[in-house]
Formats: sequence, C-alpha cells, structure tokens
Amino acid sequence: MSTPLRLVIFDVDGTLVDSQGDILGAMRHAFGAVDLEVPSRDAVLGIVGLSLPVAMARLAPDAGPAVQDELVEGYKSAYVDMRAKVGAAQSSPLYPGARDSLEQLHATPEVLLGVATGKSKRGLDSLIKAHDLGSFFVTQQVADFHPSKPHPSMILQAMADTGVDPENTVMIGDTSFDMEMAQSAGVRSIGVSWGYHPVSALRGAAEILTDFAALPTAISRLWER
Repeated sequence: MSTPLRLVIFDVDGTLVDSQGDILGAMRHAFGAVDLEVPSRDAVLGIVGLSLPVAMARLAPDAGPAVQDELVEGYKSAYVDMRAKVGAAQSSPLYPGARDSLEQLHATPEVLLGVATGKSKRGLDSLIKAHDLGSFFVTQQVADFHPSKPHPSMILQAMADTGVDPENTVMIGDTSFDMEMAQSAGVRSIGVSWGYHPVSALRGAAEILTDFAALPTAISRLWER
C-alpha cells in the first residue's frame, strides 16, 4: 500500500523567521503617527499572526475604525520602508535549523509543504525571494484572501489546493492562533517554543518543539500515531 500524500503547513513570523524587530519598529511608527501610546512589547507580539485590521482593533479598541485604518496603513508603510533599508533576509532572518528542516521534508516524496500566514502576499513574496524559499511551498495562504486566524480558511484552502485529507495534514506554529486554527480545521498541530506566544498558550499541540532539528522526527511520530 502506497504512502498517502501529506501536507505540512508552516506559520511564518515567529515560526520560520524572526521578524520581531521590524514588527515592533513598524508598530511604534504607526502608533506615534496618530499620537497614540505605543503598546507594550508583549501586547504587540501577542497579536502576531492576526490579520492587521484585527490586530489593530485589539491593540487600540477605543480608537475607532478610522484611526484603526490609519494604524494599519502606517504599519504597512513603515514595515516596507524598514525592510527596504536592510533587506528582508537580514531584517527577518530564518531561525536556526529552519532551512535544513525544510530541505529534509521537501526531499520526502510524499510530503508537500505550505504556509499559512497573517502576512500580505507582497510581504510573503518578498520574504520568500530574500531567503530563496520559492521551491519549497506548493501552497501559500496569506491574509489578503482569508479571514484572520484562527478562522480555518487558510488550512482548508491549503488542503483543497493539494488534495490532502485532514488526517494527513499538520500545522506548525508559535501562537495560540495557529493551534486554534488547526483545531477548527480538524488537523493536528505542532507548537514551537522559540516564537512569540508563551508555550503555555499552545494548547492542543501534539508536541512542543524547542529545536527546529527535531521537527522532521516529530512529524514522523505524528504520522505513526
């Protein structure tokens, strides 16, 4: 009996790349531009993974829709400017071991790789180009075309794109939003400890990893269960 196709979906910020410097910097610029108090580091990292309109509504709930829209646009502009100054590869570096794990998984014939991110398509395209990741991901789900995490739309579309069943799909992420999204989509999840939410928030994960090198083995254990 042949091995079924399997799908491994990655979150991006806080899972594959460490982009917190740009995220925090862009948020400081956006809030300063509208004369609002800048949220704390923990508050900002706590919303990473959400689509920007949802994130700004959480960070500035009393500001009103018009100001929240200004925050979104101010953040986007600042993020693009900062990335242009130093390049996406330097401002959002891959976590140690990320490329090796991607290469190992990509080399397995029955395994397909995808991403599901709160980034825009433009932001993801820039990051993939900077890190030369274009050959890895057969499905790329971004905030432009989906409701914000933890809605399951991104995972459901990734499975539709690849024809992989829920029991053969796993979501890899660093936030509670990733774990909740996986649960809503009926797939399993693996949490990573090096990202932006505390490990205690990764409820529902089949495993919590502390080292990227352990990911391929953890995924293999998951398929065996």
